[in-house]
Amino acid sequence: MLAVGHTPSARTVLVSPADARDPGPSPAGASFFSGRADAPQCGMTSPRLHLVDASLYVFRAWHSMPDEFHDPDGWPTNAFHGFTRFLLDLLERERPQHVAVAFDEALDTCFRNTLYPAYKANRDPAPPELKRQFLWCKALCDGLGLTTLAHPDFEADDLIGSAAHRFRGEGFHSVIVSADKDLSQLLHPGDEQYDYAKGQRWGPDGVKARHGVHAHQIADYLALTGDAVDNIPGVSGVGPKTAAVLLAHFGPLDALLGRIDEVPFLRLRGAAGVAQRLREQAEQARLWRKLTTIALDAPLPDGDFRRKAGDATELAALADWAGFGPLTRKRLDAAALPP
Repeated sequence: MLAVGHTPSARTVLVSPADARDPGPSPAGASFFSGRADAPQCGMTSPRLHLVDASLYVFRAWHSMPDEFHDPDGWPTNAFHGFTRFLLDLLERERPQHVAVAFDEALDTCFRNTLYPAYKANRDPAPPELKRQFLWCKALCDGLGLTTLAHPDFEADDLIGSAAHRFRGEGFHSVIVSADKDLSQLLHPGDEQYDYAKGQRWGPDGVKARHGVHAHQIADYLALTGDAVDNIPGVSGVGPKTAAVLLAHFGPLDALLGRIDEVPFLRLRGAAGVAQRLREQAEQARLWRKLTTIALDAPLPDGDFRRKAGDATELAALADWAGFGPLTRKRLDAAALPP
C-alpha cells in the first residue's frame, strides 16, 4: 500500500478541469515522450526482459509537462502525470511479460561518490516538489504489479546492468528502455536499447554506428572523453573522434595505457600531445573508467520479474490523488489485469 506523504483515500474525488487533460493512449505508440516508434528488433525465440530507466522519464515529464496538475494539498503532480502516460503507453505497446523499473536512490550515496567525491556534484538536488513525485511514481509501478529496483549504494544503471547480466544467464535478451549512452555498454547479441522518446532501437552493432566504438568499449570511451552530465572530466584534449581512433587501434584502455609510446606514430592530429596527456593522466583515466563502468553485482530482488496482477485499490487511490479522468482510470485498470 501507499507509504509516502499524504495518503489519499479511495473516497476522495478530484474532478479534472476537462477530459482533454486526461493522458489517453497516443496514436501508434507516440506521446509527448515519443515521436515515432519502430517495431521491436529483438529475436522472438528467446524471452525478453524489459528494463526501464525510470528516472530519465520522471525528469523528462517534470521538465516537459505543464505545471497545471496538483494534488489536494497543492503540490504539483505534473511529473507523475507524465510518467503515468509514458508507462501506460509502454506497457500497451510492448506487452512485456518480464519487466523491472529502476529508480535512483543513490544520488549522493553511490559507491562512485566514495571513489570520487565530485561525482555528479555539478547537479542541483531535486526540489521537494519532484522528490515527492518520485515516490508516487514508484508506488504506481508497485500498484501495477511491476518489479521495482532501487538501492542506496547503486545507481539505476547498476541495477539495470545487474538484472541484464543475471537474466542473460537464464536465456533472456534484454530491452533497455533509456536513451542514456552509458547503458549501451550492456548490450550483447540479441539485446537492444530503446529510446522511447525518439522511437529508435539499436543493438550492439548500432552502438558502433552511433559512437564509433563497440558496445563493450563504451566505459573506456567515456573514461577518455569524459561525461559532463556525471561530472567526469576524462583525459583533457581527448574528444569522441580521438577516443574512437585510440580504442580502434589499441583495444582496451589498459592496452592503450601500456603502449602510450606508440601513440605519436598514429595518423592522428596532435598525436604527440595526446600521448603526453595520456602519460600524465593515466591514473586519472583508470579512475574515470571505474566510474563509467556499470556494476553487474548490485543486489536484486528474487524472482523472475514477471508481471503480476495489480492492486486495484492502490491504483484507485493514486488516481483519486492525482485527479485522473475516466480514460486514464480505464487504462490503469486494464494494465493491472493479470497478464
